[in-house]
Amino acid sequence: MPRDLDLDDRAKALEQLGVNRLAHAAIVGVVKDVLLETQVGLLVGSRQWPLLAHRMDQIRDQGGTGLLAAHLARLGDNTSWKHGPSSTTVGRLVDATLHSLTTPPSTPAAPASRVRVSPAASRSRSTTTPAAAPPGPTEAAVPAHRQQAAPAKGAGCTR
Repeated sequence: MPRDLDLDDRAKALEQLGVNRLAHAAIVGVVKDVLLETQVGLLVGSRQWPLLAHRMDQIRDQGGTGLLAAHLARLGDNTSWKHGPSSTTVGRLVDATLHSLTTPPSTPAAPASRVRVSPAASRSRSTTTPAAAPPGPTEAAVPAHRQQAAPAKGAGCTR
């Protein structure tokens, strides 16, 4: 990876990564076969595209366009990247593409999006009833610094 890689200058970044115009056109063609035109536009237009194109070029060099197509086919099968706020669709698509490129095609696709779930929200949607909940303490909780660890000195019977 070049240290002075500038992802804002797409043509220079592709050149630095060794992806020539002919290879780039072939890669974009394979991506167009797998994704819808709008999704291709999002992916190719993303800032990380030169890095993804470099990885795709490596896969294409090792196993041909068929292997690259097999890697990218999982994007059509696993659409979890489509779910979520539209403001983060590109990031989820880039993550899903990277996952499909870095795992062998025979491996089942794992969910690409890492959705954070609020514990409070999941409890509010829980189907368990309060009776099925595990029994809790019957007394009110006392902060640890207020709990009495041992009997106070001189608090026993005196003679």
